[in-house]
Amino acid sequence: MFNKNLKLVIAFLIVAFAVYQFTGGHIGNGIALVLFSSIFVLLYFKNEMILLSFWNLRKQDFEGAKKWLDKIGNPKTNLTQKQQGYFNYLHGLMTAQTNMNQSEKYFKKALQLGLSMKQDIAMAKLNLAGIAMTKRRKREAQKLLKEAKDLDKQGMLKDQIRMMKQQMKKI
Repeated sequence: MFNKNLKLVIAFLIVAFAVYQFTGGHIGNGIALVLFSSIFVLLYFKNEMILLSFWNLRKQDFEGAKKWLDKIGNPKTNLTQKQQGYFNYLHGLMTAQTNMNQSEKYFKKALQLGLSMKQDIAMAKLNLAGIAMTKRRKREAQKLLKEAKDLDKQGMLKDQIRMMKQQMKKI
C-alpha cells in the first residue's frame, strides 16, 4: 500500500512520461500510460485495503477483513477523510457483535468523518439505534431510527427498521 500523497506523485510522474511519449510520436505508449496512471488516481479516492476489507466482509470473513484493515497502519496519514470514515464504519461493523461500546464509538466517528453513500449512513444510524435501544435510551433510538428510515430510499433496511420498532414498543 502506498501513502495517499505518493499515489498522486506516481500518477503525475506517469502522466509526465506519457506526455513525453506523445511528443516522441509513441501515441500508443502514451495512451497506455495515461490509462495506467488513472489506476493510481482511482486508488487515491478508493483505498485498496478498504475495498479488500469490504470484499471479505461481504463473504462474512471477519478475520480477513480485520487483517486488511490492520495493514492500513495510521489512517490519518494514509487515508482521505471519507476513507477514514469507512475505516471506522468497517471497524464498527466488525465489533458490533462483541463490543457495543467500542462499536458505538466507531459508528459515531464514521458519521462525523462522513460516509459517501446514504445507504451506509442509514446502516450506521440503524446500528447506533440498536445500541441506544440496548442501553435503554429510547428517545435517541427513535430519532436515529427515523433518520435511518429517511435515508433508506431503496428500502433495503425496511425489515430491520420494522423489527427494531417492534422491539422498541416492548421497552
